[in-house]
Parts: sequence; C-alpha cells; structure tokens
Amino acid sequence: MSDVESPMRGARRTPAPVSSLRSFDPRGDASIRLVCFPHAGGSAGAFRAWAVDAPADVEVHAVQYPGRGDRYHLGAAGSMDDLVGPIATELLGTRCGARPESLVLFGHSLGAVAAYETARLLDARGRAPAGLVVSGHPAPALARGDTVHRGTDAELLADLRRLGGTAAELLDDEDLMEVMLPTIRLDYQVIETYRWRPGPKLPTPVTALYGDQDEEVLAAEAEAWREVTEGGSTAVAFPGAHFYLEEQSEAVLAQVLSCARAAVLGGQPGGTEASRR
Repeated sequence: MSDVESPMRGARRTPAPVSSLRSFDPRGDASIRLVCFPHAGGSAGAFRAWAVDAPADVEVHAVQYPGRGDRYHLGAAGSMDDLVGPIATELLGTRCGARPESLVLFGHSLGAVAAYETARLLDARGRAPAGLVVSGHPAPALARGDTVHRGTDAELLADLRRLGGTAAELLDDEDLMEVMLPTIRLDYQVIETYRWRPGPKLPTPVTALYGDQDEEVLAAEAEAWREVTEGGSTAVAFPGAHFYLEEQSEAVLAQVLSCARAAVLGGQPGGTEASRR
C-alpha cells in the first residue's frame, strides 16, 4: 500500500489540479463513501487497489496531500492544522460532505491523526462522519512526538527503512530521494510536532487497527482511542509490524468495509482473523 510518487512524472503529464481528493473508480450511486488518508511520505495512489476491489456500493476516495504527485507544486504542509484544514473545507463542498451519514474516514499512521482531526473539523460544522477507522497510531492524547524530522537525510532514510512500507529500490534512488525527502521531512514534522487539543468528543464510532508487533503503537495506546468518542470504540489487532496492512491488504480492507457498513447501515462490524479487543 505504501508508495512514493515521482512528482516530476506526475507534473509533466497533466496540469496539477487543486483538488486533494482522488476517486480511482467513481461510483455515483454508492451508499458508502470511504475517504482514505495516507501515511507520512505516502500518496493517494496507495489506495488505488482498495478503490478497485471495494464492492459496488462503496466508493473509495484517497487524499492526495500537497507536495507530491500532481500536487507537488503546492508544497507540503508543515503542521497538522495546515494539512487538515483545506481537506475538511474541500470535503464540505463535495457529495461526501453533503451526505455525512454515508461518509467514513480511514487513515494509517500520520493519516490516522489527519483523519481524526478532519472528523473534528467536520463535526464542528455539524457534518460529523458516520464512522472513523484509524490505524497504526496511538490515541491522540498519547501521541509520542519525536525529532527525526530535525535529523540528517541519512537519519531520515534510516527511519524509513526501519518502519518498512517503502520499497528499498525507491529509497536507494538518490535522484528521487533528493526530490522527495524535503516533503517526507515535513510529513514527519507534522506528526512529530502534533499535540492533541482537548475538545468535544466525536459522536462517531471509532475503530483502531494496529499490528501486534508494531513498536509505534502498543495495544493500550490503540484501545485509548475510546477516549475521543461518545460513539463507541473497538481495537482490532492484526499480525505484523507497522505496515501490517501491506501484507494483509485484503483482510484489512474487509475489516474497514465491515466497520464502514456498521457505521452507515447500522449493526455491529463483522470479525476477521484479527483479534478484537
């Protein structure tokens, strides 16, 4: 699921659009709209397979953060507020925001917090999404912070290798990394400097997914997402480390879709082979 898009190739093909939302397989009659937020360094293309593989009644959108692919010219955001503010504003003007009862947000790692903060902004406008599924990050109040974004390029690359999720041949491509590392560094800055601000709890049910071998989020930190919502919360563990969802994309998508259906259509989400807590 993880990828690094070449900004130059994307920029040459077509004029860069303003929109941050990508729908790789539009489905105008869908009853569920799933909007996915990538991890640090990731792009909307990471969710192309989900868009194609989702059933006909689910339309998958992916967020293209600024500073990559066809939005490279905009420059990456340097703070969580700068990242999610424009996304929430745009969502409010789309059919996703117009029908929040059919909207479910999903995000992994950086994307988990971005999806949550976007949900808060939508809620403040009376448009809270029907569901929120977060992955690979502690509950907002437990965000650990770090200083990798202040390190050298070599240190940043070493952390990308440690986490996995980015193909080694991309990390070894010096020309590509020269272009993309400033954007990735700003993504790290966004999540490493994020500090949760207390406020109203979401009315939205929240499901927290995590890898049972992921050092970035412990079981108790995933379960603590219950503190941000009045809509109920469940934590689900999958075998694997931080990018468990790449190795088990089909099972993770099934879990996300189950949670989305429960949030939009009612009922309880179905189980997977992952353990529920």
